[in-house]
Amino acid sequence: MTQTDTLGPRPALPWIRLDGPEPFVEGRLCRACGARTAATHLACPACGARDSIETYRAPTTGKLHAYSIVRRSYPGVPVPFISAIVDLDDGLTLKGNLINVAAEPEALPVGMPVRMVFGEALGRTDKDGASYVAFFFEPSA
Repeated sequence: MTQTDTLGPRPALPWIRLDGPEPFVEGRLCRACGARTAATHLACPACGARDSIETYRAPTTGKLHAYSIVRRSYPGVPVPFISAIVDLDDGLTLKGNLINVAAEPEALPVGMPVRMVFGEALGRTDKDGASYVAFFFEPSA
């Protein structure tokens, strides 16, 4: 399946790549200063260098940096859920939902090892009925 396949699932975010056997997050590394980001920029957001960005396949493991337990949301969004910030093992930081763990502070120690998993984006579809693929984090045993 390719990124532009109109019949298959679509990436929920532009840095989710579906053009291989497994979905992955495409990171961006500045060769000038070493900064990492997932979003596309015209220049490095850290040092301003142009033409120094290279893409790479981001790792799927990291550590929980911070979180918020969301107990109120929009209609149709099940609560509670855990909105988490994760520092991946290479230094890239991403925000995503933390799943398969109790939404209680005692179950969420900062620094907890986590891994990235991919799945359907909560049953959401576009106007043509195509589903979205999103990444989530879960504790790694």
